[in-house]
Amino acid sequence: MSLIYVLFAILIFGLLIAVHEFGHFSVAKLCGVKVNEFSVGMGPAIWKKQRGETLYALRAVPLGGYCAMEGEEEDSGDPRAFVVQPWWKRILILCAGSFNNFLLGLIVIFCLYLGAAAFVSPTIESFVDGCPYESAEGLQVGDRFVKVNGHRIYQYYDVSDFLHQGNGIYDLVLLRDGRRVVLNDFAMTPQLYEGQERELYGFNFGYEEATFPVKIRYSWDTAMEFGRMVWMGLSQLIHGEVGLKDMSGPVGIVDLMAETGESAASTTDALYNILYLGAFIAINLAIMNMLPIPALDGGRIFLLIVTMLIEAVSRRRLDPKYESWIHAGGMALLLALMAVIMFNDVLKLFH
Repeated sequence: MSLIYVLFAILIFGLLIAVHEFGHFSVAKLCGVKVNEFSVGMGPAIWKKQRGETLYALRAVPLGGYCAMEGEEEDSGDPRAFVVQPWWKRILILCAGSFNNFLLGLIVIFCLYLGAAAFVSPTIESFVDGCPYESAEGLQVGDRFVKVNGHRIYQYYDVSDFLHQGNGIYDLVLLRDGRRVVLNDFAMTPQLYEGQERELYGFNFGYEEATFPVKIRYSWDTAMEFGRMVWMGLSQLIHGEVGLKDMSGPVGIVDLMAETGESAASTTDALYNILYLGAFIAINLAIMNMLPIPALDGGRIFLLIVTMLIEAVSRRRLDPKYESWIHAGGMALLLALMAVIMFNDVLKLFH
């Protein structure tokens, strides 16, 4: 495995964390919350500088970072402490990290698409000879797939993916001449057509010129597709379709990025593929971090809302230490999970 791809992957992963923490930092500053330290990386500091009330540090291990706010876990008596701020300020600060990750992923996708001349569109350009699904009551040339069995179509390959997941009877939503057409209980099965080597549904997709507005739309659709992939992965985890051994932490992600670069046909393709994967991971981090799990930003927002409701009913302010205890327990469990995942990642490297 080329060292350059490993270093590039580590740099990207570190950038994702730094951008996340900068989201917390920048919004905290805008909201008037005191920030004691903003650090990129973990471990011993290789550079640090005190500027005003905030210590800025660059640390040796580029797989982390943090934004240390005053009174983040309990009231320190400082009027600019995090825990004494209005609820809306705290929610904005907590959401800012994931927002930055999502925005970064979207920007990277758009930059990768800047050189595109055209995109494959989920629009039927033609039918294979003998296709039985072309008719006045069925599919027609120019139809654009919008939904298959309730699933939004973002990319052309979504069509075949959701058709393969179905049972041969589909509810389709199409865009035809600017109007929505609904085909419920529409039967389709792949078959072997003359001159073809594999079974097909019998229609071919066309291309859409990559104008600037189209590039923006495809960038957004790709980001939405990435987000759906994350939710589908979580669903598979909950239903036991994937297990702990299938999860990856920082070591596994860096290894995957490096392998992605190593397997590319050229250096340009390698950088493109790594950045594309990096955009997916950025959006993955944005969504995962907002899950209502203690120690994650989503868990902190959830507990903040619960605390607000309890205080509204009881008309008593709860001691912030109870919330900090919950987050401390969640962090301990999260660190234990990360240790197990890292151990599995290391085993995968040796195997």
